[in-house]
Amino acid sequence: MRTPEEAERHAIIAELSQQFAKTGKAHDEEGTFPHEHVDALRQCGYVTWTVPKEYGGKGISLYEMLLHQEQIARGDGSTALAIGWHVGMMLNLYASKALPEDVYREICESVLAKGALINSCASEPATGSPSRGGRPETTAVPVEGGYRITGRKTFSTLSPELDWVLVTAGIADSNQIGEFLVSGADIRIEETWNVLGMRATGSHDIILEDVFVPEHHLVSRLEPGQKSKRNEDGGGWMLHIPACYLGVALNARDFAAEYAGTYQPNSLPHPISKVDHIQNKLGQMELKLLSARTMMYDLARRWDEATPAERLKLRPQLGAVKTLATNSAVEVVDLAMRVVGARSLSRDLVLERLYRDVRAGLHNPPMDDITYRSLSETAVSERLQARDAKR
Repeated sequence: MRTPEEAERHAIIAELSQQFAKTGKAHDEEGTFPHEHVDALRQCGYVTWTVPKEYGGKGISLYEMLLHQEQIARGDGSTALAIGWHVGMMLNLYASKALPEDVYREICESVLAKGALINSCASEPATGSPSRGGRPETTAVPVEGGYRITGRKTFSTLSPELDWVLVTAGIADSNQIGEFLVSGADIRIEETWNVLGMRATGSHDIILEDVFVPEHHLVSRLEPGQKSKRNEDGGGWMLHIPACYLGVALNARDFAAEYAGTYQPNSLPHPISKVDHIQNKLGQMELKLLSARTMMYDLARRWDEATPAERLKLRPQLGAVKTLATNSAVEVVDLAMRVVGARSLSRDLVLERLYRDVRAGLHNPPMDDITYRSLSETAVSERLQARDAKR
């Protein structure tokens, strides 16, 4: 049951979501970044809500964060996905203790003082997704007092508004990879984002041209194959991704259900919601949403209540949420378009945008094959351990 404070926060986000729905279409058509949406989320304090209470924030749970992310996406998917990286990262950096305390405090203070935003940018043209491994071509050269970093990062979501960027770079004359906290004022943005869906996330390339980073902003050194300490929270924060796409799917469901309940061709004595095959499609949509959302919120609750060691064990299941949710969301939007029929292709209706937006979820991490491999390895390992325990 929601507390009065939680209910108030949810009402704020619900109202903003309705506002974003009115302007999302124009940003999609023009491929522009919704700065006014981000400004509104700053003004209401949303960007600070996942900052821990001891640092001055609200310290909201993962569960509550997902409720907000899903709601924002019901208004505009691009806005939800973009801001999700910031609010999720603030949760992740605290839970994983991945940064030195003074550096994390510096970030928190900037978020509270001016609504500063942060994201991690690790993908590169040559290496692709960082989840696939590969040494970054971005290079950090040691100099007096710090490092000089040069390179390019792709898929840098939220780039037009970033105040902090966590980047990976190969350390010159070393086999190590460094994670560096870079000021957004020191990067250059090349507007390369021109895609089919999620067109307003500002996921442009960021260019680092001999950028100086002080020594204390080298937050970790990784040996080849070593995972960032950020992974030590089990990945709960990454549920902002399935929350976003389920929000898009809920928007499509709402549109289709209202259309079916009100559209009555002159060949029928009742709305099409009474037609068997339409009822079947609407029912399939509800079941897919019920399954995916129940799994997501159950895992979020379990993550919130878990110890650090227990959170690590949840990783395969958290990945499964993303795979189930994003694939279900694609299917829900497709069914919504089948309910509405050929009219769903009209650019005057929201469904064609939702159809394009929801496809992007298939390419957000973790990828399906990685999830299936993780689940498979876990199942085999657990079975073998159980067998050995009986001996």
